[in-house]
Amino acid sequence: MNDQPRRRPAKPHRRPKKDPVRFLAFEALRAVDERDAYANLVLPPLLKKARAKGDFDGRDAALATELVYGTLRRQGTYDAIVAACIDRPLREVDPPVLDVLNMGVHQLLGTRIPTHAAVSASVELARVVLGEGRAKFVNAVLRKVTAHDLDGWVEKVAPPYDEDAEDHLAVVHSHPRWIVSALWDALGGGRAGIEDLLEADNERPEVTLVARPGRSTTEELVKALGEDNSLPGRWSPYAVRMAEGGEPGALEAVRESRAGVQDEGSQLVAAALAAVPVEGRDSRWLDGCAGPGGKAALLAALAAERGATLLAAEKQPHRARLVERALAGNPGPYQVITADGTRPPWLSGTFDRILMDVPCSGLGALRRRPESRWRRRAEDLEAFAPLQRGLLREALKAVRVGGVVGYATCSPHLAETRVVVEDVLKGRGGEPVEAEWIDARPLLPGVPALGEGPDVQLWPHLHGTDAMYLALLRRTG
Repeated sequence: MNDQPRRRPAKPHRRPKKDPVRFLAFEALRAVDERDAYANLVLPPLLKKARAKGDFDGRDAALATELVYGTLRRQGTYDAIVAACIDRPLREVDPPVLDVLNMGVHQLLGTRIPTHAAVSASVELARVVLGEGRAKFVNAVLRKVTAHDLDGWVEKVAPPYDEDAEDHLAVVHSHPRWIVSALWDALGGGRAGIEDLLEADNERPEVTLVARPGRSTTEELVKALGEDNSLPGRWSPYAVRMAEGGEPGALEAVRESRAGVQDEGSQLVAAALAAVPVEGRDSRWLDGCAGPGGKAALLAALAAERGATLLAAEKQPHRARLVERALAGNPGPYQVITADGTRPPWLSGTFDRILMDVPCSGLGALRRRPESRWRRRAEDLEAFAPLQRGLLREALKAVRVGGVVGYATCSPHLAETRVVVEDVLKGRGGEPVEAEWIDARPLLPGVPALGEGPDVQLWPHLHGTDAMYLALLRRTG
């Protein structure tokens, strides 16, 4: 008789099941981290490929998009929560593991996905992309996360507001502390305003279209979208908002470059420059930093209505090609060139109107590019400063006496906005330029809360736009 204990039969090995939605979202997050890619550029081709294979329908695409953008927007908050659930410094967790964890935390705390489904799907994804050992770690951490809802976790991991207001807001609203500080300085005011702004940065922005004058109309876009999926622009006469989302590229007017996707803030900047009264000649316009072409296309259409010519200049050749694509088919005369606005090929006093939408930190578009907040550093602004001043200084030389320059930037940071303009006008770091401020506020009719002027700063929480800045200057000598 055999007295040896009977062994239980081993469980059959089960291959992990690949969830195409979560796997695609993981791929996008890894591209953002490893290649410094932008989600708005990485995600569409991944979704297109998945649809072509028959793996995705509309709901799948919507979920993948939510997982990617929700995880990126709330990364700071989720990092703090994960850090509270592990026994090692967060920096010692491999980035792919942290991506799976944060995506799981988002499903648990930021969506309506049931708890058991969020945990099991995340662990299954970990088995596929990380292996069995790390999947067990993911399982253990996420089960700890289920102990509280988002408000409960925030109360545990965020320092009290009264002890450290900026750090509290940074954790609660998922922004780096230095950005919270910079935005607060630019906005001014008390706690309510900065909290509204930070919350707006974490909301999904609407898709806004622009009907380029003389080439398309808002009525055409509304008809193409259908009344159920279209809303009028808040401020721009050329804007139509897509109420339920969708694919703008499916519209004939967009495919033909008669219309495009463009935030209302950008539309207002171009329209305001075009609306400034100019005495005498008004036939030569310049977009000095034209890539990727949205403002240039609107300016070209407005210029064509008046018989003016637009020169669109862009330093980077690949961005110049994007400008050419945006301007394709414009009925009026225009030219696209590859040129550096700080070393311009044109003569002084050549142009009547100039837009200089300068390279910047992009802190005004954190709704659209949430990963930028984790990629940028405060010291980056030091690198932008000489370029921004150089571009504005050369623009003021390139415009004729009596002509107008619009200095624009998609950042509300004071070091990239009013400080740049004041430094150039006062000759700090270069020769002083004879120019005067133009009050830009009347040139944005109907837009409220534009401040004391003469420049204007748009805000996501006040205007529903990106945080675009605009200063209008007239050369006087």
